[in-house]
Amino acid sequence: MNRSYISKLMELAELDSNVLHLLADSGTGYDEMFRRNFPDQIYNFGIGEENMVAAAAGMASVGKIPFVFTAGAFLAYRSMEFIRDDVCFQNLNVKIVGMGSGLSWSSLGPTHHTTEDIAVLRAIPNLMILSPGTPMQVAECVRIAYEHKGPVYIKIGMNNEEEFFEEDYKLDLCSNDLIRAGKDIAIYVTGSILEEADKAAEMLERDGISVQLKNVVTMKPFGEKDVLETAKNIKKIFTVEEHNIHGGLGSLVAETLAYHGVSARVYPIGIQDVFASGYGTLKMVRKANGLDAESIYKKIKEAL
Repeated sequence: MNRSYISKLMELAELDSNVLHLLADSGTGYDEMFRRNFPDQIYNFGIGEENMVAAAAGMASVGKIPFVFTAGAFLAYRSMEFIRDDVCFQNLNVKIVGMGSGLSWSSLGPTHHTTEDIAVLRAIPNLMILSPGTPMQVAECVRIAYEHKGPVYIKIGMNNEEEFFEEDYKLDLCSNDLIRAGKDIAIYVTGSILEEADKAAEMLERDGISVQLKNVVTMKPFGEKDVLETAKNIKKIFTVEEHNIHGGLGSLVAETLAYHGVSARVYPIGIQDVFASGYGTLKMVRKANGLDAESIYKKIKEAL
């Protein structure tokens, strides 16, 4: 996803010199490629995420379009006051990109996990929140963020995520992407854990359970209409996310149904209001926390 992000950002930077790439000592080889091509459009603030966000607000106030990029946990939590007061309160054109969504920083433990960011940030006014699940979706999120006049938060994975879409893919902010059509149960999934949810759905279908699998990218504004339409015919709705079950996708789906008086059972699958356990590869940490495909499959079967 990092490669997809930088590639799209370089396209925009070539077309518009106001596009800036801001780092907090978080650069990769892809960022060095950006630096070689656009040396006057990249700034590294060192380990000073709050200062970087504050500076981005100042840059946006004079017409620049800064893309702030570093580890998601340090943006969403350490810099939250600056995102709220300097960026969103002023409704400035700053794009905040959190690298390493969910459990992506698997070998570094809970201090680097980004498993509460949606809950923390979605209560802040003026902030669009995007949670892509594939590299093509990342590119689309960057395009949409550039075109949107106002604050945007994008959370991206960093583990060679599987691609589910063609090169002509376009993101529709008003809807969710249908991955599998089905009639027995619905699964809504967000972020790079899409690949695990899809494998779980395949296992369920081998058991004769017809699964509607939908991928949610736009967390705010949330696609309420799609959820309400689904709940007319499917009364068991599962949500899968690499995020605390409180305040994330599960909460969004449940709130939508409750606020509109629609009856359907919501089963949230995610981090169970704890800090994730285990260290190692992403695959290992997902399994340790019950978020690999086999575990998701078993949880759904048990609920049914």
